[in-house]
Amino acid sequence: MMNSPKTFRVKSFGCQMNVYDGDRMAELLGSAGLTAAGDGDEADLVVLNTCHIREKAAEKAYSDIGRLKRDDGSRPMIALAGCVAQAEGAEAKARSPMIDIVVGPQAYHRLPQMIAAVGSGGRPVDTDMPAISKFDALPARRKVGPSAFLTVQEGCDKFCTYCVVPYTRGAEVSRPLADILVEAHALVDGGAREVTLLGQNVNAWTGTCGGLDGLIRALARIDGLERIRYTTSHPADMTDALIAAHGEVEKLMPYLHLPVQSGSDRILQEMNRSHTAESYLRTIEKARAARPDIAISGDFIVGFPGESDEDFTQTLSIVDAVGYASAYSFKYSARPGTPAAVMGDQISRDIMDQRLATLQDRIIAHSLAFNRSKVGADTQILLDRKGRIPGQMIGKSPWLQSVHVVTDATVGTMLDVTLTSAGPNSLGGALRTAAAA
Repeated sequence: MMNSPKTFRVKSFGCQMNVYDGDRMAELLGSAGLTAAGDGDEADLVVLNTCHIREKAAEKAYSDIGRLKRDDGSRPMIALAGCVAQAEGAEAKARSPMIDIVVGPQAYHRLPQMIAAVGSGGRPVDTDMPAISKFDALPARRKVGPSAFLTVQEGCDKFCTYCVVPYTRGAEVSRPLADILVEAHALVDGGAREVTLLGQNVNAWTGTCGGLDGLIRALARIDGLERIRYTTSHPADMTDALIAAHGEVEKLMPYLHLPVQSGSDRILQEMNRSHTAESYLRTIEKARAARPDIAISGDFIVGFPGESDEDFTQTLSIVDAVGYASAYSFKYSARPGTPAAVMGDQISRDIMDQRLATLQDRIIAHSLAFNRSKVGADTQILLDRKGRIPGQMIGKSPWLQSVHVVTDATVGTMLDVTLTSAGPNSLGGALRTAAAA
């Protein structure tokens, strides 16, 4: 048996949804009487909130487990949470006997009971996937940063052949509008001025106000909430009403993350993506017609099984056609249990490396061009952290770039700035006047 933990640390890997889940687990443990361990301090309980999308993320979690053993042979109580826990269940304990608790992403609201079970000699596993009942059991939101995540939808029904999300997060489920509004109000009361709506397929959200566009319009009526964003979207669920919201809702930021994954229709079909390169570009055209200054972001996978040089060239072509302000790009990673993992013509690592480097160079060039196009523009930034230079602060622009500015204003302040310089990943700004904090 292990002593009941008094301090904890939550370490999250992967997507924004995991960051949100990690924050909620920390709040849950705090409400149960545990204290977050300070920087550099050992924790009695370590929760590893894992990602299973790519092989490296899963392997990193197991590596971290091994490093938790202390010099004197002791170790903290260890909880494996998130998508690796969901995918591997009790097998995770066979792989790493140091694990005391295995809890999936739909069951982490039961962590306090599982911790108590360990104290009584148990080693619980909970990977049930109820229909988002966990939110009813989580504590109310309290103090947060100026920008906060808000989960509105979980799961995915698309079954892309490379993706484990339908198996680790379950079917698409939308949180009720009333529950989302309650949490949004609590976030604003706790200090948030911006919320990012999260979902594995966030634009599939449906509720009593219609689709995601209706939810955005409802949130925009909250006093004190100044900015709204959402991620991650699927091209097939990018409705005309949602696109129109970008031009009609002032609080909805001019930023759209819309993964395409490949520019080749043949590869998109093999991926079981329900869009083509042409339909994707039409959606981008509509978004820019609704909001001409919108920043487009995307996701790409290189080296999907069977990807030819011509397929990859078509991916580069769609990058040029869109002119992404930013994009995430990854080498294909075979995930056990997915159809793509057993496809023939797997691509070599050397070819993947070459294609990824070429793709990233092309994306960086477009990111730099987009950022340079904003130099001289007057805009607002929301300060979210200190810079490395004394007196420097960093805030997010409406287009989600980091903007460095010299100011004595504090985190959470909205500043009017003129953008003065640009790099591929950030911008420089000069203070004009401070908006009301």
